[in-house]
Amino acid sequence: MREFLKRPVPKEKAGQDSGRVADRVSAILTDVRDRGDAAVRTYSEQFDKWSPETFRLSPEQIEKIVADVPQQVIEDIVFVQEQVRTFARHQREALRDIEVETLPGVHLGHRHLPVSAAGAYVPGGRYPLTASAHMTIVTAKVAGVPRVVACTPPIRGEVPAATVAAMHLAGADEIHLLGGVQAVAAMAVGTETIDRVDLLAGPGNAYVAEAKRQLFGEVGIDLFAGPTEILVVADEAADPFVVAVDLLSQAEHGPDSPAVLVTTSAELGRAVIEHIERLLPGMPTRDFAEPAWRDHGEVVVVDSLDEAFAVADGYASEHVEVLTENPRQALEKMRDYGALFLGEGTCVSYGDKVIGTNHVLPTRGAARYTGGLWVGKYLKTVTYQEVTDTSSSAHLGEVCGRAARVELFEGHARSGDVRAAKYGNAELPWAQGEPTGTQR
Repeated sequence: MREFLKRPVPKEKAGQDSGRVADRVSAILTDVRDRGDAAVRTYSEQFDKWSPETFRLSPEQIEKIVADVPQQVIEDIVFVQEQVRTFARHQREALRDIEVETLPGVHLGHRHLPVSAAGAYVPGGRYPLTASAHMTIVTAKVAGVPRVVACTPPIRGEVPAATVAAMHLAGADEIHLLGGVQAVAAMAVGTETIDRVDLLAGPGNAYVAEAKRQLFGEVGIDLFAGPTEILVVADEAADPFVVAVDLLSQAEHGPDSPAVLVTTSAELGRAVIEHIERLLPGMPTRDFAEPAWRDHGEVVVVDSLDEAFAVADGYASEHVEVLTENPRQALEKMRDYGALFLGEGTCVSYGDKVIGTNHVLPTRGAARYTGGLWVGKYLKTVTYQEVTDTSSSAHLGEVCGRAARVELFEGHARSGDVRAAKYGNAELPWAQGEPTGTQR
C-alpha cells in the first residue's frame, strides 16, 4: 500500500519542448556536415561569444593554463583521477580474451579491442563539470583508446582552467575549447581541423543529449542521458536531515531533476519534507533546486522494505541511495538502477565527484536495460573462428548445408557443401563438371 506525502506536478508541454530541441539540433548537425569548421565557428560565436583563431589548445597554452591552477586543485584532481583510474583498471582486468576448442580443431575466441578514437564532452555553462573529464577521458585511456578528443565550452568568454587541467591530466590527446551541439557534431562527423571519432561520451544539456541521440548509429554513444535523478530508500533508522540534504544535492543539477524518497516511515517522510523546506531558502543553488523539488520531488510511504525496493526498481533511477539499517540487502533485492550508494557513509555526491565509480549513468528508466559508462563501453568484443581439423570442417559443412537449405539460403549451403566434399568426400551434385579440388 503506497501513500504519497508529496507528488510531482503533472508534466505539460514536454513533447512540444523536445520537438523544438530536436529541430534545432537537426539544423545545426546538417550545417556542420555541409560547412564544417565555418559552421562550428558560427555557432560558437552565436552561443558562446567565442571565436579564437583555433579552438584546439596548443601544448604551450595547456601548460600555461595548468600552471595557473591552484596547487590544491591540481592535487585534488590527481587524487580523484587515481580513484577513477584504479577502479577502471580493475574493471579492465576482469575482461579477458578467451579461446576455446569446442570440437576437435574448432577454435573459437573473442578479444576486447578499444575503439580507435573517442570524443569526450565535458560540460561547462553554469557548472564547469571538471569531474566529467575524469569519467570520460581516464576511463577511455584505461580501456586503451589511442586517441581521445576532449571538448569543453568557455565560460562567459573565459577559459575554464580547472577543467582544462583535468582534461590534460586525464590524458586527452586533443583539447578543444568548444561547446554545445557544434562540439558534438564536429567530433562525430569531422571537420577540416577535427578528425571524426568512433564513440561519443559525456553528459550535457538537452541539446547535447539530443545531438548524441540523432548521431547514434553514425557514431557510438555512451548512453541516452536526461536530467539527473536521485531516489533514496530509507527506513525509520535513517537520519531525516541527511536524507533531506542528499535529495537537494542532486536537485541542484537542474529544475527538472527528480528527487524521490521511498520510505517505510511516514514520520521520517514528513521530517524530510520539513528539513527541505527550511534548507531551500538558504541554498546558493536554490534557483535550480527549488523548482526541481517543487515540480519533481516525491515522498512515497510503503509498508515494508521489500515493497520499498520493488517501488524503487519501478523508477529505475539513475542514483539510488539506501539509507537503511541493513543497506546491503539492496544488492540482493534490487536490479534496476544506475548506481547504488549503500549506507549513510556514502552518498551520490561521492559518486559524482570523488569515489572512483563512473558518474555517467542511465536516466529516464534506461537502467532497466543498461548500466552506465565504464571501461567496457570503449571496447568492442569481437570474435574469431578457426577450423584446423579437416574432419570437423567436413562435419560442419554437412550440417551447414542442411541448416541453410531449411532457410532457403542456397549460397550458404554450398559453402558448407564444398568443405564437406573437399574434406569428407561428400557428393557435390550441383557442381557437376566443375573442378572441385582434392582434399589437402
